[in-house]
Amino acid sequence: MEIQPVLAALRKHRIPATLIVLEIALACAVLCNAVFMIGHRIGEVRIQNAIDQNGIVSINVNGIGSKRANADIPGNLAALRGIPGVTAAAAINMVPLSNGNMTVNSAAATLAQFISRKGIQMVAPYAFTSGGPAALGLQLLRGRFFSSEEYAGGSVDDTGTPTSHVVVITQHLAQRLWPGHDALGRQVYFYPTGHYTVIGVVANVLLPAAVNGPANFANATFFPASSANNGMGMRNYILRTAPQNRGRVLHQAVAKLRAASPDAVVDGQTFTQIRDDYFANARSVAWILVQICIVMLAVTAFSIVGLSSFWVGQRRKQIGIRRALGGTRAQIAQYFQTENFLLSTVGVVVGMILAYGANLYLMAHYQLDRMPWNYLPASAVVLWILGQLAVLGPAWRGAAVPPVVATRSV
Repeated sequence: MEIQPVLAALRKHRIPATLIVLEIALACAVLCNAVFMIGHRIGEVRIQNAIDQNGIVSINVNGIGSKRANADIPGNLAALRGIPGVTAAAAINMVPLSNGNMTVNSAAATLAQFISRKGIQMVAPYAFTSGGPAALGLQLLRGRFFSSEEYAGGSVDDTGTPTSHVVVITQHLAQRLWPGHDALGRQVYFYPTGHYTVIGVVANVLLPAAVNGPANFANATFFPASSANNGMGMRNYILRTAPQNRGRVLHQAVAKLRAASPDAVVDGQTFTQIRDDYFANARSVAWILVQICIVMLAVTAFSIVGLSSFWVGQRRKQIGIRRALGGTRAQIAQYFQTENFLLSTVGVVVGMILAYGANLYLMAHYQLDRMPWNYLPASAVVLWILGQLAVLGPAWRGAAVPPVVATRSV
């Protein structure tokens, strides 16, 4: 198929050609970024969280002061551990993915980095009583958990800062602070006079909420705490049980704590409910973006069908002459497909530029990651295929015009 006749025809129909190009360019820009964001959201929902997510029950106690909350911890834990099926229980200052009150600290591998603010990592300090690692189901990779003496001497002050001198951190945070080196025995700085010795490294545990983007989502630290001397009060309890017992354990745990503190507000959730609630927005956004992609592709396809059908109707005379001169139906159909391919090519080139610019804007204003380059050619291929399928019907309708009927209509 010669390109020059196709280009000459397009120059005579600049407005419809421009409309198709702009439609395809917009579709390409939207498709690239939407599919990337869909993948990003799905990745968030599927992110690994190395705790016993199917066996954890969380109980929250509110409506009482910090001193009373701390004083009630021993009795509450005794009651909770007495529930049939509970294998471990602990009080904790905050719960992963709870999206509630969260303490955030800056952490650095050296004092010099902390002072210069270079290499700073945003972390969340979890503090729990004895039994916390078992209740959460933490997976120890290296080192050890806390001793009974460390639990007895541990606490959290009024600002949420741990007063202990030992810490357990996630593998992700260890790699961020000391890439390529073992974290055990090293000091991590939360503030100039507050540094902690790393005694253990666990598999990645997520924070109560993402801090400054997903890169910090697994920057968790763990500290020992006793039931006393916790300035902010520990109001959350974590229970671990078999997945099939979660509903019963949740109901009994809430009932026991309500009976022990009638004036307190006690509620609870299984961790799967907590996780589902946290990622509900991500799933909704992903579904909305899927619908946007479907609508955009459908509108683009119908636009191509409509304009191509219009062109076929406008060119019945030219088609008839071409058929009378020996042109086959396949050649006529190929003409329209070549025309659509050229328009699609211009559209996807413009669209890829727009997609890249849109991604830079989203990176600057919405903390989105840089879009991998392979999304651009992948979207181009999709739109090329869409264009060829959309023009197929009008092309074959044009090819089916008999030469005699076309020439009689002149």
